[in-house]
Amino acid sequence: MTLPVTPADVAAAREVLAGAVLRTPTLPAPRLSAITGAQVFIKYENLQVTASFKERGALTKLASLSPAERAAGVVAMSAGNHAQAVAYHAARLGIRATIVMPMHTPIVKVAATEAHGARVVLHGESVGDASEEADRIAHAESLVWVHPYDDRFVIAGQGSVASEMLEDAPELEALLVPVGGGGLISGMAVAAREKRPDIEIVGVETSRYPSMWNALHQQSLPCEGTTLAEGIAVKQAGVLTREIVSALVSDVVLVEEPIIERAVNLFLTQQKTLAEGAGAAGLAALLAEPERYRGRNVGLVVSGGNIDPRIVASIMMRELEREERIVSFRFSMMDRPGELGIISTMLGQLGANILEVEHKRHFLDVHAKGARLDVTVETRDRMHADQVYSALIENGMDVARIDWRTGN
Repeated sequence: MTLPVTPADVAAAREVLAGAVLRTPTLPAPRLSAITGAQVFIKYENLQVTASFKERGALTKLASLSPAERAAGVVAMSAGNHAQAVAYHAARLGIRATIVMPMHTPIVKVAATEAHGARVVLHGESVGDASEEADRIAHAESLVWVHPYDDRFVIAGQGSVASEMLEDAPELEALLVPVGGGGLISGMAVAAREKRPDIEIVGVETSRYPSMWNALHQQSLPCEGTTLAEGIAVKQAGVLTREIVSALVSDVVLVEEPIIERAVNLFLTQQKTLAEGAGAAGLAALLAEPERYRGRNVGLVVSGGNIDPRIVASIMMRELEREERIVSFRFSMMDRPGELGIISTMLGQLGANILEVEHKRHFLDVHAKGARLDVTVETRDRMHADQVYSALIENGMDVARIDWRTGN
C-alpha cells in the first residue's frame, strides 16, 4: 500500500528540523508508572519554544516553499499551537504570516501569536469558520496555505516525534497519541511502523469531538461542546490523515472530560510539568484503561503546554475536591456569640484547616433564632475527611456534608 507520507519523508524532515527545533527528551516517569501500573515514558514536547510539537510540522512545511512562495507569504488557521508555530518559524525565515483564529481563542494564545510578528485575524465561532476565512484570505491575497494537519510536509515533520522516542526508548511497546485532525498520530505512525512494525499505536480523542473515531467506524457521533482539550477539538478529520490512520493505527479511543482534568493535574503534581488538555490526552487514556497497559512500556507525548493559568488553578482545586482533600460542611446552629468559636476550635483539634466560612441567616428554612454555617476545610485525604465528619456528629453537631458536584 502506498501512503501519502513515507518513512523517507520523515527522515528528510528530521534533516530540516535538526538544530532548528529542540530534540526534546523522552524520560521515564516512575510516579506515573506507580499510579497506572505501566512503565511510562514521556516525550516532553511542551519544552519547545512555542510549547508544542506543532513547530515540527510548521517548519518542515515552511522550509519546503519556493522563493516565490516565501515572498508571497503564508496563511494558517489555528486555535493556538499551530498558529504560534507558524508565526515563530515564519518570522525566523523572514516570511510574512497571517493567522486566522476563532473569535473566542484564549487571549494568552492570541497574544503569543502576535508576539511572534504575525498578523492575527479573529473570525467565527469555530475552527471551521476560521478555516473558511483562512481559505478566503489565501485566495484573495495569493498566500500559501499552511494546513494544521492535512499536509504531507506537516505530517512528515510531526513524525519526527516518534523517531526520537524510539531512539531514546527502544523498549516502548505502545504509543498513546492525542488526535485532533490526525497530523501528529499519522506522522508518528509512519515513523514508528518503520522502526517497530509490532508496536501498538493508539489515538486518543476527547469524547466530545470524536472526529477520527467517527471516520474509522463510519459513525456520526456529535462533535460539539466545550472541552478542556480544545487543541484536539476538531469536527472533521483530515483526508490524508484518515488514510494513514486507517492503515497504520491500532485503535482510536475516546476519553471523558473529568479524566482529562485528572491527567492535567497529575502531570503538574507528579511530573512538575505543564500540559494543556490535549497534551494530557494520552495519560487520560492510560488512566481510563489501566489493565490494557499494565506491565507494558508505554510512551506518552505531552504534545503541548499552552494552558490558561486560571484553568490550571481551577483544575487543581477541582481535583482536591474530587479527592476529598477539600470538603465543605453545613452546620445548623443557634445564632449567638461563641458558636463559631466552638466549631472552629473543634475543627482545628481534628486537624482540619479552615479555608472559607459563610454565614447564612436570612433564609426561610433557617430558624429565626438560628443560622446556617458553611465551612470549607482542607483535609489530608478522604479517610481524614470521613474521620472529621464522624467526630463532628459524635460531638453533637448538627452538620451535613456538602456535595461538591451539586453544592447541596
